[in-house]
Amino acid sequence: MLSKKIEKALNEQINKEMYSAYLYMSMSSYSTNNGLPGFANWFMVQYKEEMEHAMKIYDYVHSQGGKVKLMAITEPISDFKDPMDMFQRTLKHEQFVTKCINELVDLSIKEKDHATQIFLQWFVTEQIEEEGNDNDIISKLELAGTKGNGLFMVDKELSMRVYNPPLKEKN
Repeated sequence: MLSKKIEKALNEQINKEMYSAYLYMSMSSYSTNNGLPGFANWFMVQYKEEMEHAMKIYDYVHSQGGKVKLMAITEPISDFKDPMDMFQRTLKHEQFVTKCINELVDLSIKEKDHATQIFLQWFVTEQIEEEGNDNDIISKLELAGTKGNGLFMVDKELSMRVYNPPLKEKN
């Protein structure tokens, strides 16, 4: 059973994950509108992953006898300077999410909620991957530039990203 503090914090994290999805959908739309289908694809895959993260927490709260309380989702930014701006904002946002996940782990330790602490370890590992991916793309954009053939090559690479839905666990 979740403490009220943990339940409230997990509900807030569901909202943050939904905002993340909304942000990446906005970036996908911007990319589509600016002739960058590979970037649009990459951000749409990111959108789907963030929705998956929100649902993972949603399911966990219910599995622990808690109540999910959905909150309003803040409107995300929709205009960007260029692809580098999008990925710098993406990295900054993922660093914020990492901080939030770490704070949830700290709270679960303080509350002596071992089940939630174990549950959150998946998110800790996921955030390492998220930030690494963003840093890799920023490095490529620094080398390729944000216009011309270099940008075309990065866009083509990002078009190859595929969403892999998680396998459902058997109970």
